[in-house]
Amino acid sequence: MKRYIGLDVHAASTTFGVISEAGKQIGSHVVETNGQALVEQLKTIPGKRHVVLEEGTQSAWLYEILTPHAEEVVVAVVSESRGQKDDKRDAFGLAELLRTGAIKRKVFKEVGAFQTLRELARTHAMVVQDSVRVQNRIKALYRSRGIAVTGKSVYSEKGREEFLKNLPDATRVAARTLYAQYDAVEEIRQQVEKDLVKEAHKHPISRVLETCPGLGPIRVGQMMPIVVSPGRFRTKRQFWSYCGLGIVMRSSSDWVRTEDGGWNRANVQKTRGLNLTHNHTLKNIFKGAALTVVTQLKTEPLHQDYERLIAAGTKPNLAKLTIARKIAAIALSMWKGKERYDPTKHRKQK
Repeated sequence: MKRYIGLDVHAASTTFGVISEAGKQIGSHVVETNGQALVEQLKTIPGKRHVVLEEGTQSAWLYEILTPHAEEVVVAVVSESRGQKDDKRDAFGLAELLRTGAIKRKVFKEVGAFQTLRELARTHAMVVQDSVRVQNRIKALYRSRGIAVTGKSVYSEKGREEFLKNLPDATRVAARTLYAQYDAVEEIRQQVEKDLVKEAHKHPISRVLETCPGLGPIRVGQMMPIVVSPGRFRTKRQFWSYCGLGIVMRSSSDWVRTEDGGWNRANVQKTRGLNLTHNHTLKNIFKGAALTVVTQLKTEPLHQDYERLIAAGTKPNLAKLTIARKIAAIALSMWKGKERYDPTKHRKQK
């Protein structure tokens, strides 16, 4: 006996909508959004429980606490409703989508042994964003006074004093306040980076992945809690799509009438760029790794591949994309085989 349970989650309350295998609405319940209350309510539903909820702020937490008490917990990305809407209707709607297999986009929430690393990676991303924001404010302050600033010397202890001399007293006070904020955030950023790398190195596979060109300790620490298990990607093309490196091919009106009344395939453009539905962090990781290979690793065979692409007339942005796709395929292969980078083996594209 299966029961399909849709959850419409809000900060204060959660609405349960329960549907049978035949699609009959069995009942609905409103429960406080509290871990113990939600688990107790779920336990009162007999049969094999299949739970579905929408992706949101609390979805990772709910997935974690409900998974031990259900046969299946699905986190779905549901398009915005255009018709009538209320909590009960939304809960039953989710349950019906799960029952009929109509959920098109599911969000992977399993963390395995990477739970601590995932939280550290998220914290690192937020702290880096804060650091960049303060840097932009400092440069904006100088530019507002007509002072040109480039590079990183404006943030160093020696360089900032030279720049501060060019500011009037009123603006200098504000600049020193921003510098104090930058120093505090930068200290936190350095500590978070150390914690991230230390936690990543608790997993032996991190040392293996770090041998891949362009993937340093920080990028590997960010990548591992997102991918979790390389086995869920059967081919490199599936991984490319997940990383936002998959090519979208679309065509329409593919056939044209010939003079003798037959039909020939039309020569229409099919390429429509990269796929838009992807993990943005992974895309940034592999694009950054490709940029590192192109700009810093001049002796790396992948850099030589980039030079050959440029010499053949490929645009630089497309050549970098090709290198990013190669690095993603190499990292996936290394992770699956648990073997260190070997350019004679891993650069070959099957």
